[in-house]
Amino acid sequence: MMTDVMTKTDAPILRLEGVSKTFNGQNGAVEALQPLSLDVRAGEFVCLLGPSGCGKSTLLNLIAGLERPTTGDVFANGRPVVGPGADRVLMFQDGALFPWLNVRANVEFGLRQTGLPKRERAGAAQRWIDAVHLTGFERSFVHELSGGMRQRVAIARALAIDPAILLMDEPFGALDAMTRDLMHRELESIWQSTRKTVLFVTHNVREAVALGDRVLVFAARPGRIVAEFRIDLPRPRSLEDHALVDQARRITAVLREAGANSNHSAARPGEPG
Repeated sequence: MMTDVMTKTDAPILRLEGVSKTFNGQNGAVEALQPLSLDVRAGEFVCLLGPSGCGKSTLLNLIAGLERPTTGDVFANGRPVVGPGADRVLMFQDGALFPWLNVRANVEFGLRQTGLPKRERAGAAQRWIDAVHLTGFERSFVHELSGGMRQRVAIARALAIDPAILLMDEPFGALDAMTRDLMHRELESIWQSTRKTVLFVTHNVREAVALGDRVLVFAARPGRIVAEFRIDLPRPRSLEDHALVDQARRITAVLREAGANSNHSAARPGEPG
């Protein structure tokens, strides 16, 4: 049975203090994120929801250490984030798998960088391949896998190095509805068993309500958090559940209001989001 959200530690595993980001674009400065502060507790599943160009992906990049904030500070496990680290893993929509490697080698890739001995590396990779239900596909290459299977490989590779924080940037956005629903159940099951801290970017309101302990709603650029919803619905959750649909409807109303009150409803092509 799932541990109740209130039993998690109150100490934040992730803290953002006055974090903002401005990019220098061809037409001048582009404010991707206005200053924001945020605490995330260990084991929380937090969904970031908002229109394209509202800074959700930029926020993940800042937490991952791929970008530095223009102002403010990011702390993970009480330490300042000054670059990428094994305690934080970022997953992209396309999975970013290596096509010249088979499933086992893709899952082992991060472990190989840590210098883990071959036997331990193989054992850890196999455990995660089994966990994402890809047993028997160890020698398959990326082009031989379906979209959902590729995302399972990406999840296994990310979790194999045992990060404290999993950052997911629309990982299921390109999947069909049935496969996406299956991946929701897979991810929730893995999250419940590992208690990893997850920040999950999506444009899909029902997806956010189905997965999240909290949903943070972003307004269109310049990015800023305009609302927070705590999702107390029992798990597992169905996208068609009436309570979930009602909660999604309330969040959608806030999104529409935020868009109507924004000077910019979407980012222009080529601008960060």
